[in-house]
Amino acid sequence: MSTPEPRFARIAAMIGDPTRARMLAALMGGQFIAAGELAAAAGVTAQTASGHIAKLVDAELVVVRTQGRHRYFRLADAEIAHALEALSLVAERSAHADKWSQGAYKPLKAARTCYSHLAGELGVALFEGLLARGTLVARDGHFALSDAGSAELAQLGLDVPAAASRRFAYPCLDWSERRDHLAGTLAVSLLELSIERGWLRRIEGSRALRLTPPGAKALAPWLESQPSPRSVSANAVGPWARQAP
Repeated sequence: MSTPEPRFARIAAMIGDPTRARMLAALMGGQFIAAGELAAAAGVTAQTASGHIAKLVDAELVVVRTQGRHRYFRLADAEIAHALEALSLVAERSAHADKWSQGAYKPLKAARTCYSHLAGELGVALFEGLLARGTLVARDGHFALSDAGSAELAQLGLDVPAAASRRFAYPCLDWSERRDHLAGTLAVSLLELSIERGWLRRIEGSRALRLTPPGAKALAPWLESQPSPRSVSANAVGPWARQAP
């Protein structure tokens, strides 16, 4: 009796194509992107891109939204993003530390979107600060807001999502930092609020983010908390803030 092919084989083959991999990486920012932009990100013609995009949609890795004559694409859901992030974690195991101080890698290491939440040095520091300050408390492998934490975030202007499941707040291993940043519906709401208020700004053509001076001030209570010697210190707020124009 033959052994069934693993169900992940088709998905692995879909992701493994270099052109489609570049498209998926471009979509890791969590936004809808036009077909032309995906073609540019992959370095291929519009006609070639169309064929690859159709395969990604057919594999349910990507969803499409039609607006007038234009079509826009986004990763199907957060589970796809987490799978890609996990693959990045494996792929970067042998990367030298100095890689992250060069070119386009530097802003990605400082702060970036992991689909719909904050990652990179800033994401890790914020998560550790939320724990150190007691805003978040551990609950059986995931996290919940403390009473004081709920009040703090409400004062910040956050419409706190319902904490009805383990998906509210949980750790996500960061592929550049090898430490956890925050994922879940709370993390999504925090990122949305930060972009809406101008605390974080997207870097055009990248999923990297810039922390603005108002953002450094708003998030200071958590960025300045130090849970352990390995965490980012309060003085590290400066470099992020200086990235902002």
